[in-house]
Amino acid sequence: MEITQFAVEEIKDPTNIIEGERYEFLFDVAIDEDDELYSAAGIEIRAIIGKINEEVRMLNYFIIEKGANEYLDFALDEDEEQMFIDFCKEELAK
Repeated sequence: MEITQFAVEEIKDPTNIIEGERYEFLFDVAIDEDDELYSAAGIEIRAIIGKINEEVRMLNYFIIEKGANEYLDFALDEDEEQMFIDFCKEELAK
C-alpha cells in the first residue's frame, strides 16, 4: 500500500470540549492487484487524527471504494496503520 495523494483539513471544535487538535486526512492509495482491498476504481482512506502536544494518534478511519463510493468492512494491518500515523505526524510537524 502506497500513499499517492492526500488532503488534510483541521476539524474545529467551537465548544473547546475536545482536548488537543483534530484533523481529517483523505488519502488516495495504490494497492497491489493481489491484495484483497484492490479495486480498479481505486481506494481512499479517510482518517481522523488526534494530536495532543506531540502525540499523534489515529482515532478512526474508513476505507472507501471510490467507484461505488462505498465504505468497505476491512481493517488496516498494524504496520499499515502505523505507516499512516507516521505520515500524519510528519505532515503535522511541517
